[in-house]
Amino acid sequence: MIQGISKYLVGLLIAMWSWTALADAGIRNQEILQCKEAEIVTWGDGQDRPTAATSLIFFYKHGGAPTWFQEHQVINLLARASAEWSKCGIPAQVTPWTGPVQNTKGIVVVQWDGSGSGGHFGLANLTQNQLSLGAQAFQLLNQRNPSHNALDTLQMVLAHEMGHFYGMLAHSRRCIDVLSYYNDGKGGQCYARDPSLLKQFPEYRSSLPTACDIQRCKILNRMP
Repeated sequence: MIQGISKYLVGLLIAMWSWTALADAGIRNQEILQCKEAEIVTWGDGQDRPTAATSLIFFYKHGGAPTWFQEHQVINLLARASAEWSKCGIPAQVTPWTGPVQNTKGIVVVQWDGSGSGGHFGLANLTQNQLSLGAQAFQLLNQRNPSHNALDTLQMVLAHEMGHFYGMLAHSRRCIDVLSYYNDGKGGQCYARDPSLLKQFPEYRSSLPTACDIQRCKILNRMP
């Protein structure tokens, strides 16, 4: 009888935990899909400006990538990010690197370059039209947390840096936005509808543009 009760309680606790996890995920997903006007706020760490071209082409150069990233995987992640950002009203396409391209507006080279990434996972250089990825940062991530799916981090990095080429140089202060920073290094914290949920997810930030990311891009580029 005691064992039966114990099994019942364990089952009930698991059910309650599962319901809570689903509810928390639902709140996070709601933040991704909804944007309130007052939530479009940045850290003020950059000056936004309209996209430099009416369309964008991202050329992907796979040389120097960590061995666990296959070329087609990275291209697929780039395609997902560009498809979402295109909802801003400025179309983008992704194509494999086939040779040197002109350094012109709307042409962006995505490459693995430790120097260009400045030691970070990724860095956008709007002057050189380059999006540089840091292999060393991903190797360190793999060493510290080998069970983590690094493709998830790469997706977020690509979508985040791609957003800068859409003219959004300032970082979002809304935690869920792919263009967000969690804090400003000076004690300031990002905004979430339920701050307690930030501890419930290993990565609260979205891996793709949120409704606020897209809306901010539309406003900046004067799109309907």
